[in-house]
Amino acid sequence: MDILTAVTQLSSIAQEARLTIFKKLVQAGPDGMPAGMLSERLQIPPSTLSFHLKELSHAGLIHARQISRYVYYSADFSAMEALITYLTENCCAGAQDCLTNPLCNPNPIGASS
Repeated sequence: MDILTAVTQLSSIAQEARLTIFKKLVQAGPDGMPAGMLSERLQIPPSTLSFHLKELSHAGLIHARQISRYVYYSADFSAMEALITYLTENCCAGAQDCLTNPLCNPNPIGASS
């Protein structure tokens, strides 16, 4: 990962609503959830949600896919993993006590592995 990609991704989640949306999509797991359900659960108006989803998508942190008449959004776990790896490798400067297991679990909370 290059520094510009890291900056783009970090800046996209450096906003309360977008971080909340991203966290909810991570918790939803690889299947994600439809935009309407996301809007309802987070109590974010659809037009506002659309703006934030576009920003997260532009940063490469989420994917959208059409299923029937619904658009499902899901976190891009490989992009999240790459960002965590980048931060760990470049910010810890090799300090062993800084390193933790940076692997992300793409399974939703409460789901069996």
